Amino acid sequence: MTELAGFSGTVLTPDQDGYDEARRLWNAQHVRQPAVIAQVQSAEDVAVAIRYGVENGLEIAVRGGAHSVSGASSVDNGLMIDLSALNSVYVDAEARLARVGGGALLRDLDGATQEHGLAVPAGVISHTGVGGLTLGGGMGWLSRKYGLSIDNLESVQLVTADGSILRAAEDENPDLFWGVRGGGGNFGVVTEFEFRLHEAGPMVQYGMQFWTVDQGADVLRLARELFPTLPADINIVIAALNAPPAPFVPEALHFAPGYAFVTVGFGPPEQHAEVLERIRTALPPSFEFGTPMPYVALQQSLDEPNDWGHHSYEKGSYLKELSDGAIEVITQEIAKKVSPMSATMIYRLDQAYSAVDDDATAFGGERTDQYALFIVGHTLAPELLEAEKQWVRSFWEALQPHTAGIGSYVNGMTEAEDDRIKASYGSKYERLQQIKAKYDPDNVFHRNQNILPA
Repeated sequence: MTELAGFSGTVLTPDQDGYDEARRLWNAQHVRQPAVIAQVQSAEDVAVAIRYGVENGLEIAVRGGAHSVSGASSVDNGLMIDLSALNSVYVDAEARLARVGGGALLRDLDGATQEHGLAVPAGVISHTGVGGLTLGGGMGWLSRKYGLSIDNLESVQLVTADGSILRAAEDENPDLFWGVRGGGGNFGVVTEFEFRLHEAGPMVQYGMQFWTVDQGADVLRLARELFPTLPADINIVIAALNAPPAPFVPEALHFAPGYAFVTVGFGPPEQHAEVLERIRTALPPSFEFGTPMPYVALQQSLDEPNDWGHHSYEKGSYLKELSDGAIEVITQEIAKKVSPMSATMIYRLDQAYSAVDDDATAFGGERTDQYALFIVGHTLAPELLEAEKQWVRSFWEALQPHTAGIGSYVNGMTEAEDDRIKASYGSKYERLQQIKAKYDPDNVFHRNQNILPA
């Protein structure tokens, strides 16, 4: 067995029980075979593992929730540092702070904070890792009300490429703290996050309204008019997807392609009902469903269609507006989708998101009112993925003349090409390169949306 001196966790090699399960990734198209898996129990274990990997010339991958769509959470013939045991969440309800292990999943975070009626703005799939999501920005249902995950980060504990264990916050290593808020996993392995907490839940208002695929242009024009008028307590995600075979869906529309508004209310039920009525009056849906639900149930509502074992590919862009040209491309391309599992999601970014100064964090996207669009190809059968990849790429290419021209949200990149990364960070890229050169000059941590050291 491979020996890591001073290591208190579990070390797995290909001939050992548990290895195949430990190397498995969310995106089933990536089947990696690391030479060593280090299942850490502490920040000190992470430091030991990093030193071991560097000294032995092993390429290093870091596995949190294993949700990297590009498969960057693992590596062939290298070292996978598995953070999944670092999943503790400690909540100080009085101070409204949470300390969250680097291997925690969103469901761990949501479960612990909701016991106190509190939440961290985070993603929308509960089996996502807190770490990967946060380091790229972290957007979801609460982004309009409370900003991105990084906007609510107080500090991190991080292990750098030389095995040093550092704290980064506004008052300690502030350059590193700026960099990890949007710069991804480029600067080290975060073993603990400290977040500010906000009131949310425990119950929220949920509504889904669905229109057939031929109504796409009308749906998007309605969104264009409606979204700027919404209070921060309301968030709507536009989803182009196939209708589920649920009891509330007319049988003739089971699996039918179309467009949905998923409208979530964090304020009074009457406010949410009024928004649904405005939508219903402006464009009567083919069917709708509404109910109060626990916040944790909202956070799990997209888990099944995004479950482990799918073969996935994704690209994204920012849109300044839902222009007529953008709407024409979106509706034309969505009609070409092959897999009923694939979807396009459009998030509105404004309110608290836009209230943060552009240069306050390293986030790869301007802090102005806009939209984030994600084109996600999903299949169960691996042989069907190539067709979805082609659809995603052609959709993305056709949309480029109508985008904000500021790259893409780094968490939505399957292929992290240098030019796209530079475009996403814009003028921040050189500053990030300087921080990278200081904390990881040899680019040990490059299995990510990589920033090259200056």
